[in-house]
Amino acid sequence: MAEVLRVGLLGYGLAGRVFHAPLIAATPGLRLDAIVTRDPQRREQARQHFPDARLVDDADELWRTPDALDLVVVATPNRQHVPMARAALAAGLPVVVDKPLSPTAAEGRALVDEAAERGVPLTVFQNRRWDGDFLTARRLVEQGELGRVLRFESRFERFRPTIKPGWRELAGPEEAGGALFDLGAHLVDQAVQLFGRVDRVYAEVDRRRAGAAVDDDAFVALTHANGVHSHLWMGAVTAQLGPRLRVLGDRAGYTTYGLDVQEAALHDGGRPDQPGWGEVPPERYGLLGVDGDLRPVPTEPGAYQSFYAQVAAALRDGTPMPVDPRDSVATVELIELAHRSAAEGTVVPVPTA
Repeated sequence: MAEVLRVGLLGYGLAGRVFHAPLIAATPGLRLDAIVTRDPQRREQARQHFPDARLVDDADELWRTPDALDLVVVATPNRQHVPMARAALAAGLPVVVDKPLSPTAAEGRALVDEAAERGVPLTVFQNRRWDGDFLTARRLVEQGELGRVLRFESRFERFRPTIKPGWRELAGPEEAGGALFDLGAHLVDQAVQLFGRVDRVYAEVDRRRAGAAVDDDAFVALTHANGVHSHLWMGAVTAQLGPRLRVLGDRAGYTTYGLDVQEAALHDGGRPDQPGWGEVPPERYGLLGVDGDLRPVPTEPGAYQSFYAQVAAALRDGTPMPVDPRDSVATVELIELAHRSAAEGTVVPVPTA
């Protein structure tokens, strides 16, 4: 294995430019070696941000010389996730796929099986597992601070009533567009990470904006096998935002407001190797306790950088990848069941393996 692992990044849109590229660049032992994008504006941005990286027009150029790379990151539109990941696997290159892994659970399972058959590592960028509020909630749950958890509420809400052109607004099933795939891929994954297997799914999925071709307002209720109920909201037309997280137990609750600070910091050019990365100011700490007896709890620093640090360790030392891709297949399956529930107006049982 080379002293520094060479990374090829497919796509330099929001995911590639804001999330993957800076996180890769800030990870010791990784080097952003090649960026695949044809768009002239994005090529110029990539050239300015990473002047030492090769700019490549087409991913086929990477597959012709696989020995020039040690890892490929797929940060393309969702419809390209599976074919690009399969091409990387065929070239023998370990691959990171942005969420959601695939437009359908069947495609995701086939991709995971192919990676296993080829013996090539595959993982999925479920970065919200390293949000500071989620890390804090998980710690409080594991330490028993809330008692027996009864309900988990989680929201990714925005107020963007005007449709912004882009592939996320395309209605074809292969696009995996809409709020449920875009935001639900995070919320569902977090809920399952906290509370485990889901037995039943109920959902309400709507298109609220004029001219919308995909869902922009969704509610999903998950009934976990351990009895916890997860209530998840996601949408683009929320004029007043609810709590980001609310975890209610029979001893206490924990409530936070506002999105994790890391995405905004990355948008503004921040890097996780800078002092104070991921830290939340005291005025934004979540509250723990019962009404009348609440206390602020310091929020764990967010740590998106942990994802690529674990990827580098896995490739060097054979340790597990940060996200088991089978988890992401299960998330896509739950999203599919949510769409089915909304269409049928019923509670849908989750098939057992």
